[in-house]
Amino acid sequence: MNIKFTKMHGTGNDFVVLDGINQSIDLNPIQMRFLADRHFGVGCDQILLVERPSSYDVDFRYRIFNADGGEVEQCGNGARCFARFVREKGLTNKNEIRVETNSGIIILHVDSSDEVRIDMGPPRFKPADIPLAFDQQSEFYQVTVENETHKFGAVSMGNPHGVIEVADVENAPVLSLGKKLESHACFPQHANIGFMQIVDRTHVNLRVYERGAGETLACGTGACAAVVIGHLWGKLEDSVIVSLPGGDLTIEWSGGESSVFLTGSASFVFEGDVQIPA
Repeated sequence: MNIKFTKMHGTGNDFVVLDGINQSIDLNPIQMRFLADRHFGVGCDQILLVERPSSYDVDFRYRIFNADGGEVEQCGNGARCFARFVREKGLTNKNEIRVETNSGIIILHVDSSDEVRIDMGPPRFKPADIPLAFDQQSEFYQVTVENETHKFGAVSMGNPHGVIEVADVENAPVLSLGKKLESHACFPQHANIGFMQIVDRTHVNLRVYERGAGETLACGTGACAAVVIGHLWGKLEDSVIVSLPGGDLTIEWSGGESSVFLTGSASFVFEGDVQIPA
């Protein structure tokens, strides 16, 4: 099977974007893993699939698959790439794009500088909505991993996140502890684990261990989750610069039931055809 693809990235979080409107795309998890493989396939953190909407009140359907072939609900960096892709490929000329995802509708705003501002919707904190295996909602949760207790905040940004505050993000145990918490029993659907260093009330440094992908250069929903949790703890303002290994994102949240807004760039890398094994 031969398919056309476009390689893109949002602050270093890289994607293979597939146009499922002008070509037929029906890949199984094994084929998704091949496509995402950096040695034998194209290579990416996630695969983004552009499809026709299933209802009249949205412009597109947006599906996300991790490098392990599993489908997930949301990806903020991917959404920015999605917005630039559908405009550059002539699939829409709108500056405001309504997109259907597995976690609900998001609204993408593209400005003249090609930065994309995303209305990610309000965060969700109830354990059942994250999901999180705790009975009561709390600002902090604790789990024990190998006889060590770790405190974290938890939120859903359309996908599950745990956020840990650290003194120095460069020396944080992202790979070791991140991997263990990502698949901990307290997260029944696994989770993205963010390690946040608060520089000041308007700036944080962040590294994220993503479920199904490992540590990535950037995680848009992870940046949203970190700011939301830091704001909830009373440590951050309404607008915060999040510095990730791949670059900076701007996150805005005024608390309560208000939406979280994510702003950042999206870049094209290359495009081509790839032969997918049957």
